[in-house]
Amino acid sequence: MDRLTRAKDILADLIAFPTVSSDSNLDLMAYVATLLEDAGARVDLSPSPCGTKANLFATIGPDVGGGILLSGHSDVVPVTDQNWSSDPFQMVERDGKLFGRGACDMKGFLAAVLAMAPVLAPQVRDRPLHFAITYDEEVGCLGAQHLVNRLQKQGVSPGVAIIGEPTLMRMIEGHKGCHEYTTRFTGLPGHSSQPDKGVNAVEYAARYMNHLLHIKEHLRGMAPAGSKFDPPWPTLNIGEITGGVAHNVIAPTAEVAWEMRPVHPADVEFVLNSLSQFCAQELLPSMQEVFPDAMIETEVIGEAAALVPTADNAARELVASLTGQNSASLVSFGTEAGIFQALGTHAVVCGPGSIAQAHKADEFLEVDQLAQCLAMLDGLGARLRD
Repeated sequence: MDRLTRAKDILADLIAFPTVSSDSNLDLMAYVATLLEDAGARVDLSPSPCGTKANLFATIGPDVGGGILLSGHSDVVPVTDQNWSSDPFQMVERDGKLFGRGACDMKGFLAAVLAMAPVLAPQVRDRPLHFAITYDEEVGCLGAQHLVNRLQKQGVSPGVAIIGEPTLMRMIEGHKGCHEYTTRFTGLPGHSSQPDKGVNAVEYAARYMNHLLHIKEHLRGMAPAGSKFDPPWPTLNIGEITGGVAHNVIAPTAEVAWEMRPVHPADVEFVLNSLSQFCAQELLPSMQEVFPDAMIETEVIGEAAALVPTADNAARELVASLTGQNSASLVSFGTEAGIFQALGTHAVVCGPGSIAQAHKADEFLEVDQLAQCLAMLDGLGARLRD
């Protein structure tokens, strides 16, 4: 069986596992573990805190530092309320395209890696080849953060990492971070005819949002010199607000779901410090003056670090040599690459498919893109022998 056919077959199997972020990925991980073990890899499955999901980290070759990491996530976004022309969890090939949920984001890359693992294994010499597959990338890169913490404790630090998010096989050396939060307000209900005797959580949430909008405008002036991002500054977005029970009731609770996309870690510090001071000095004292048990609590949904472009990037040089590209680009969407970069690993994003197809009905991966990814990984074999 040729490699492209093998990769298609594996992709069909991967798509058939409905690994929506809200559900378990354990069956898929068991399937992947078997393929990698058959290729000679040492496989480590580490469960999520809830126990219904797992990360996978596998290694072929010597137990030494450095090496090359091929990484992707196992979870996919829901298909609810999407109008698919075929079963989203059954791969369909037509007109040179492979259709199915996760085909490009990012089970296509995983399929290519798994198809090539038996080919690459005999070529590994004095540096290891690692494989990482994570859970919950789509809901805050939670799995990658847990995996990196585990690797740090084990003293494992790959030298370079290729994260195979869909980039049309273009080399990506930088992207903004993505930090998601939900801020909850607990007030004191009462009759709307006596507003001074209650604490209206919705009103305080509105003041909080107004401060977020003030920060948002300030961030426009914080674009780094020469930033190539679009837009070049760190951004902030209010995505959802909920609260209250009726027209004539002082709202007892409210929630604000918001996110920011920092360019540098200093952006995160600025936003969080500004909000903390605003709540501690203005909002909370006013709320607790009426109701001492009033609260403002912020839950961290996910904090995915930015991938910061650097002058010295061995991963970029490696992928350039494998693909023949002369330059790397930046993208607006986030990946797990920045999390691995924080581990001390040189990281680059490069994978088959277009982000324009991700998260949509009739998501697809062009067969030619899968073939290009297989060719890149085939070239990696020669580097492993160096």
